[in-house]
Amino acid sequence: MMEKANDFFEFAAQVGLTKHIGGLEASEELFELCHIGKGNYVLDVGCGAGVTPVLLVKGRNCRVMGVDISKGMVQRSRERADREGLGDRIEVRVADAQELPFEDDTFDAVITESVTAFPADKQKAVQEYVRVTKPGGYVGLNESTWLQLPPPPELIAWASNDLGANATPLSSGEWKGLLENAGLKDISTRISEIDLKREARGVMRRYGFGGMIRVMYRMLSLYRKSAKYRDFLRKVKKEGLAPHNLNEYFGYGMYVGRK
Repeated sequence: MMEKANDFFEFAAQVGLTKHIGGLEASEELFELCHIGKGNYVLDVGCGAGVTPVLLVKGRNCRVMGVDISKGMVQRSRERADREGLGDRIEVRVADAQELPFEDDTFDAVITESVTAFPADKQKAVQEYVRVTKPGGYVGLNESTWLQLPPPPELIAWASNDLGANATPLSSGEWKGLLENAGLKDISTRISEIDLKREARGVMRRYGFGGMIRVMYRMLSLYRKSAKYRDFLRKVKKEGLAPHNLNEYFGYGMYVGRK
């Protein structure tokens, strides 16, 4: 399982593509719920290929620190920031969500998108988000959510393939509980079902035509060069098709609280 998860993130970093459930609309909603505005200093935990930091700087006129556990993703984020001419307002580091390398009360907001499902100790990760947030600031998660418990085995298998083998979605109550246990207040939640066609369109909107051309070029190049990648894609094709009852059990949620 661990090897498969490592493969997932290794290949995603190489082609420069990360998924955020709910697309651009969900990102914008998260920014709004966290009251991110001009001059804010925002931490994006699990910044992936760097799309969200760019969105934040361009759309909210703020500064962003991005962290990711993958060195490859950090490199992609830096490349994107430089390509957009935003290297002076976006900084990126390698870091684990469970051990953030920042002092207490540093950021106006801390956000994650499809990230906190992965750490082994989710409570510790959320406590880290809260620790580095300024008093009065916001912590906001957009995370995969089980709509019903327990999910059937085929859904658990699908989530392992589609999200990555280390991902563990939680129920909305469990996600909210993590924020409550970390001492956040004024907690808000909103749950949505998954629309796979909309998710596919959202990837295109998020990366744009030029960005998707670069991703496809890297995918084709990797496919030609790497037997391991070809085997990985065959497994995803065989095992990763969405079950017919996906919408009954699986969705995503916004979970936001104030420190």
